[in-house]
Amino acid sequence: MSGRDMYRQQILDHYKNPRNYGEIEDASFEHVGENPMCGDTVKMYVKLQDDDETIEQVSFVGDGCAISQASASMLSQDLHGRTLAEIREMDRDDIFELLGIDVNPMRVKCAVLAEKVAQDGAAIHLGEKDLEETTIED
Repeated sequence: MSGRDMYRQQILDHYKNPRNYGEIEDASFEHVGENPMCGDTVKMYVKLQDDDETIEQVSFVGDGCAISQASASMLSQDLHGRTLAEIREMDRDDIFELLGIDVNPMRVKCAVLAEKVAQDGAAIHLGEKDLEETTIED
């Protein structure tokens, strides 16, 4: 099995068996986003440690293509122990690295949806964005 096939298998595994799937009832913040072009939705839940900066727990719920849901699953694992500042510094290359494959230009918005939801949720929590804003990837 080539490295590329291994990553594809990992994406399918995260899609079929998502990690950290479900709600966190006592989340510090939650945020939802959608990609209307293909119908992906992701809602991220983040619980912070007592310092209100370090991520203690992340989960998500959502529906959509394998790339969007696998990306959310992988990101939910990767964010544990990171800070809100680190979330804000992430870019699409960080997600592509998590996925381990080249993402087709038509699927980039699917791949980065969870990242954008987490970033917008952190910005709302920090008072930098309006509470009612929804992440929509056009």
